[in-house]
Formats: sequence, C-alpha cells, structure tokens
Amino acid sequence: SSDLQQRGAKTSPSTIVTAMAMLWVDKHRPKTLDELDYHVDLSARLKRIAATRDQPHMLFTGPSGAGKSTRVHALLRELYGSGADMVKVETRSVAPNPSTPSNTVDIQVVVSNYHLMVTPADVGTKDRAVVMQLIKEVASHPPLGGHTFKVVVIEEAGSLSTDAQAALRRTMERYMRTCR
Repeated sequence: SSDLQQRGAKTSPSTIVTAMAMLWVDKHRPKTLDELDYHVDLSARLKRIAATRDQPHMLFTGPSGAGKSTRVHALLRELYGSGADMVKVETRSVAPNPSTPSNTVDIQVVVSNYHLMVTPADVGTKDRAVVMQLIKEVASHPPLGGHTFKVVVIEEAGSLSTDAQAALRRTMERYMRTCR
C-alpha cells in the first residue's frame, strides 16, 4: 500500500485487500496440468493433445470459478513452455468499419509470442470487428520456435453477438493453419 501511496494513487482498505487477494490467488494457482487435482482425466487428455502438436479448436465451458482459465493457462504452458508466461497487456485499436478509420474501438489484450487473450464482449456491439481483425492480425505473423500455430483465447465467447459468433466461425475456418 505504501508503494501505491508513493505513486499518488488513492488507496482504500478494500483496494489493498483486493490487490493482496489477487496476488495470493496468482501465486498459488496451479501452473501445470499435473498440478490440477480435479478432472484428472481431462488433464491427461489435454497433455496427450499437447504432445501430438495437432491442437484442435477447443471450447471450455463451466460455471464461474470452475478453473477454465487456470486449465487454459496450464495447457498453454504445456504447449509452449515458459514462453507462454512472458505476457504483456496491450491496448489495440480496432476500426469496426474500415471505411471510417477515425471511429476506432480500443480493447485490452494479453499477448505473448505464442498466444493472444481477448475479451471481445467488452466492446459491446462492435465485437464482430474485434474478433475478425485481431485473429487476422495474429494469423498474419508466423509462429515462433518451430510451432505450427498460435493460440487465440477468446474469453466469454458465449457473450458474443450472433454476428460475431458467425464471423468467428468463418475466421477460424480460414486461418486454421496458423491459429487455434
């Protein structure tokens, strides 16, 4: 909290507790598929898929707090090693209509050399353009380190509009050689 106060940030007890809880959760989150002690059969199946290097498109479903993100992060580590942990948060500008580039939408994405994580539902009705443009952008750059594909993680995909889901399906089919 003193570090936050030195930077001039307003801190309240709830802000400090939330920051401490997030750090504790991240510190103790399972890092590998072997460390996940629930749905062991699913972890074994994901390890076999990762070993074949022929990753299909996947959809992880379940209630909030079920461990979907933790399992995805562990799978990324299984596929790409520690390089999947070298991430940064970027703000990308996406023009929903290419004819009017001044009308852009900013969205935060988590990127590494191997994957991109995005929540297009955050931009509301412009989610279709975000899905199409970000996946095209990722697919246009070749994967590193002898890997044949990059991974695009779309969080809250069930919240996408019908148009965005249809665009996602078409884009996934088009760029299957370089993205999963």
